[in-house]
Amino acid sequence: MNYAECEEYLEEISKYGSVLGLDNIRTLLKKLGDPQNSLRFVQVAGTNGKGSVCAFTESVLRRSGYAVGLYTSPAVFSHLETIKLGKSITKADYADVITRVAEKADAMEHHPTVFEIETAAAILYFFEKKADVVILECGLGGRDDATNVVDTTILSVITSISKDHTHILGPDEGSIAKVKAGIIKNGATVVSAMQDEEALEVIKKAAEKAGSSLVVCDEDKDTKILSLKPGRTVFNARAGGRTYENLVIGLNGLCQIGNALVALNALLKLKELGFDLITEKTVRAGFSSARHPGRFEVIADSPVTVIDGAHNPDAALSLRESVELYFKNKRLIFIMGVFADKDYDSILRIMAPLAEHIITVHTPGNDRALPSYELAKAALLYNPNVTSAASLQEAVELARLLADKKDVILIFGSLSFLKNIKALVKKDERIR
Repeated sequence: MNYAECEEYLEEISKYGSVLGLDNIRTLLKKLGDPQNSLRFVQVAGTNGKGSVCAFTESVLRRSGYAVGLYTSPAVFSHLETIKLGKSITKADYADVITRVAEKADAMEHHPTVFEIETAAAILYFFEKKADVVILECGLGGRDDATNVVDTTILSVITSISKDHTHILGPDEGSIAKVKAGIIKNGATVVSAMQDEEALEVIKKAAEKAGSSLVVCDEDKDTKILSLKPGRTVFNARAGGRTYENLVIGLNGLCQIGNALVALNALLKLKELGFDLITEKTVRAGFSSARHPGRFEVIADSPVTVIDGAHNPDAALSLRESVELYFKNKRLIFIMGVFADKDYDSILRIMAPLAEHIITVHTPGNDRALPSYELAKAALLYNPNVTSAASLQEAVELARLLADKKDVILIFGSLSFLKNIKALVKKDERIR
């Protein structure tokens, strides 16, 4: 198969849905020669901040001279961005590895899902390219996620835990933490963000049971903001018994300081585990150059247009903090689209009062998407100025008509529509 045929193949097998459990992925990897057993892994689970922690960690390790595999999900702009080794996998390599995995998958009694096939393909690719270490971002949960098929984990990282996917993972932070803590392997070091008391207790018990040392990162105590503006945040961070002054990160959003602290502690633990090329110089260079598309990302300047994948209440709280900090006293126009199984009422309660006008959209190409008019009805409970758009194109055109050059357009919710809407904004900007 070529790349386009691979995309069609994955679209076709999306009918198998999402299935939790490790039996299928174990069988598939066994047919591929169990490449995962020859790699070292850093596993990252959590509700919010996983992608950013992965981005910071990968950037520093790469700057330190290591061949770093990075597997993240979901894709925001392209399948290729989910598999990186220094840079995104090429279309030719992606087509090659997906084709070989598909041959094994198609012969199985229980056909693997898209996520299982892509996970197996990523692991096989990193094995064949001789990655020094692989960073795996969990897709859903942790314990039963396909990425948890690996046994050679050297470091387990758990980012901020909050209520999301409660119908699958459990009704509260403690229940969800039990699933997330399932990535903790016997003897592997654990680094965790500060958590709700119940969730933290679950993680502590899981680490103790596994005989793993645990580092808990307290953002309130261990960081100090020095400067905060779009594209450049400067702060001090205490980790590993010392203070790192004037660290600079390019990722936007107040939440990124906590994510950087988690990554810093993870990197210091990796250094203790033998990654001696990590230095303060590479930490600084890696942090400042790390990028994570789709997270408080400025995609246009006149008016300022920002996209963000805030799709649960905790992420919405972080987004609100950042909006109030970066865009204080600015007139805000929202474009919003979410999945029906998300707690969109809580997201609206947090975000809707900030907006001058809210435009709702139906995120295309996904059966889980909430209809635009349903989201509009919910939004009217918190803001009287709401319009349901018939398409993403209409939403962009309406937002640009409503916004003056000094205003801000904020597009947020499901990651699944950010690719299309970013392209529409860029096209509209070129036309103007």
